[in-house]
Parts: sequence; structure tokens; C-alpha cells
Amino acid sequence: MNRTEAEGNKSMKTHTVNTAVIPATKLEEDSYDWWERHEQVLRIKHEINPEIVLIGDSITHFWGGLPVTASQHGTGQAWESVFGGRRVLNLGFGWDRTQNVLWRLDNGQFEGLSPEWVVINIGTNNTSDTENARSSTAEEVRDGVREVVERVRQHAPAAKIILMAVFPREESPEDPRRKLIGRMNELYAELAAELGLLFLDIGPSMLAEDGTLPREIAFDTCHLTEQGYQLWADALRKVIAPESN
Repeated sequence: MNRTEAEGNKSMKTHTVNTAVIPATKLEEDSYDWWERHEQVLRIKHEINPEIVLIGDSITHFWGGLPVTASQHGTGQAWESVFGGRRVLNLGFGWDRTQNVLWRLDNGQFEGLSPEWVVINIGTNNTSDTENARSSTAEEVRDGVREVVERVRQHAPAAKIILMAVFPREESPEDPRRKLIGRMNELYAELAAELGLLFLDIGPSMLAEDGTLPREIAFDTCHLTEQGYQLWADALRKVIAPESN
């Protein structure tokens, strides 16, 4: 076998491994210190004794709450409208994929917690190809989310879990990433039904009539504005605090 054939076989073998289910530490550079945020979580989680835990990527990370972030998006009003007066731990980490969440859950972030609610919003970064990680198929991401749910249930079997559909991304409804996310959400819905999770899809409310994603909702066609966060907050409040509606 020559070198070209060997490298080709190695590439094929690599892509038979589902990286979305293999725990991994920080993969990408972002506007914050991934490791320091991890240590902050370990320091404050028991002091917070959260009623609600949010698990996700930058969209969750930059919403607000504790640990405090310097990169908060929006004004914080949407956060207060659903979480005001509640003990909330924000386990959103910018650039994280399902594999990063798995590592964090395996390394102390959820240990000893018993929240009433857990909100999982993960998977959008698994659609990205970078120098450090390849994009995942919809089925691979679904399997990664299954592992996340299993980890949560190991630590907090009584928690009620809300699985969020991945939010629309990219402006055009014809964008390949938008189509991949659509397929992921079909599988998320099936997974939620199988595992007894509450599946919450606010994607349709974020889109214009022609299916485009307005920048008034997602300023870079990915991360949310305050208006976008308010849509999320309104949907969560109907579930988490229905008496306040």
C-alpha cells in the first residue's frame, strides 16, 4: 500500500468514528477562557444550589446568569422575565459541541446537583467544519445528545429535561446548514419522545414569513439579540413558570 492509499484509508477510518459522543476539552478559541469558566462552575455550583441548569454553547453562555460572562448579548430583560428570582446555573460554553458538554459533565460540573429543570440547547456547533473538529451528521449529533441526557439522568434522575430544537441558522432557508439543522431537529423530536423529554421548538417563531432569519432575531444569523432571547424566554416561561403567564 502506498502513502496516498494509506492516508485515504486513515481518513475513511476517522470518519467512521462518531466524534460527537467522545468527550473532548476545549477545541476552539473564543472571547473567553474556557478553562477558567469550567473552574468557576466548580467553585460556585453548590453555593447556587440551582433549581434550573442550562446546558449549551455560546447562545446559552451569552444570555446571562452565573457564572457571569463579559460577553453577554442583549439587555438581560429576557433573562429576568423567565429566571428572575430563581437559582440558575448557566453551563453554556462558547463554541462547545456535544463532545465538549460530555467532558464537562464527566468532570464535575453536574456532580452533586439536583435541579428541578434542565434545559439542553446543544448541537449547532457540531454543524461546523474547523481545523480542530469536523462537522457531524444529524444522526451523530442525535447520538451525542442522547449521551448528554444519560449523563444528566445519572446525576439528577428526578430532573425534568427540556430539549431545545437547534435554532435556525444562516439567513436563507435553502442554506445547507439550515437543512442539516432541520434534519437534526426531526431526530431530536424522536429522541425526546423515546426518552420522555419535553421537546421545545421555537424555530418557526424566529423566522420571517419567507423563511429567512432576520438579524433583529439573530444579529449574525446565529447568535440571538434581546428580541431573540425574549422568544426563548417566553417559550420557557410557559413550561417552567406557567402560573406567571
